[in-house]
Amino acid sequence: MPLVLLGISHRTAPAQVRDRHALPAARITEALEALRDYGAVLEAAVLSTCNRLEIYAAVNDFEAGVAQLKEFLTTYRNMRVDDFDKYLYTMLGAEAVEQLFRVASGLDSMLIGEPEIVAQVKQALQLGERAGSIGPHLSRLFRMALQTGKRARTDTAIGRDVVSLGAAAVELAQRHCDLSVTRCTVLGAGKMGAIVAKHLHARSARSLIIVNRTLKRARTVADPLQARVAGLEALPGVLAETDLLITAVGSGKALIDAVTLALATAKRQRPLLIIDIGVPHDVELGDTMLPQVALYRLEDLREIVDQTLHGRRAEIPAVEAIIAHQVQAYTQWYRTRGAAPLIASLRSKAEAIRDTEIQRLFARLPELDERQRELVISASVSIINKLLHAPVTKLRESVTVDQAVDEAQLLQAMLDLDVFSDRLQRQLDAHTAPFFERTKKT
Repeated sequence: MPLVLLGISHRTAPAQVRDRHALPAARITEALEALRDYGAVLEAAVLSTCNRLEIYAAVNDFEAGVAQLKEFLTTYRNMRVDDFDKYLYTMLGAEAVEQLFRVASGLDSMLIGEPEIVAQVKQALQLGERAGSIGPHLSRLFRMALQTGKRARTDTAIGRDVVSLGAAAVELAQRHCDLSVTRCTVLGAGKMGAIVAKHLHARSARSLIIVNRTLKRARTVADPLQARVAGLEALPGVLAETDLLITAVGSGKALIDAVTLALATAKRQRPLLIIDIGVPHDVELGDTMLPQVALYRLEDLREIVDQTLHGRRAEIPAVEAIIAHQVQAYTQWYRTRGAAPLIASLRSKAEAIRDTEIQRLFARLPELDERQRELVISASVSIINKLLHAPVTKLRESVTVDQAVDEAQLLQAMLDLDVFSDRLQRQLDAHTAPFFERTKKT
């Protein structure tokens, strides 16, 4: 199976490495279009989430495909091989299929069973289709991944006790301060920022400010919570009056640096707690140490996540069973793709026979009205499908994607067309017998 996966994730790379190599959704289409210049890459899709960057590609040769994907990363993304190669994982064939299904099911996430990942896999498929980089191979793969993710959450309890990074961030804050007397600020009014704000409000935060680039978006989050809003330009002043800041933007550019924080905390007596869950990071202090500032990042949420998701771990074997079944189904589909042209040819020949027999039947029964003709045609299609079921199944089991076959010989072995025609005629006669009886009576 010529499928290649190259990626980095929270399992293989520290946050600062993932930040450097993050690919914003706005640039994914552009990246996929650039991949068209690589001859060994036939199809490509990019899955970019908070904790991973994975490139899935159908290639004409494993070795050339992996080499060209690495070349793409070093040129298009301006990455140095020595900077990311030790963090990079490569998977081939069925292993890559299993990885995508595990990702879609939430088993490879920092938050086991996280619900957002299904939408992210769907977005990867849509972006690939928009860029024209996804063909039948990856289209089938990603659609089966979405099916796998949905089955995992429907057939098991892997998604119960819904949690999120936003909820975990608020839980971490609660362990360090009393929210009822804490002045809170949320930077970012996107989905994650809204989740954080709702959890802070639910825990009776003393006050709450939503800071965002656009005030209109900030108000949609703030108004139901009776919170205040501020634009990014007001952030330095807001920080001076804030006890807890949770950031959830991840725009690719740090919005708060050491200089900004130093000025904001210069005259304050109370400490400032910052929890940065943006990917890439929203806060960048470099090597600067600020005594009044305590900074936590995504990786600091792992303990809380582990405790919260203890119940979900019991569901992992059930999800893995679903994944194994789906991987087998996809592999079987891929192996039998060679039968598709033969099946199409078989159906075409059968359809030609059906049309001939129908026209012959209608010539014998000119008195049939339009409704009766439609019923006969519908019955003939149903008969065709039943007659073809066994030979089509046998074709799928007999022909692999790389197998060379003699089409005429194989079709003759699968189905004697003369016998097929006789059986179709007999069943059509049986189906139209009531029409004959009705004609005789009249």
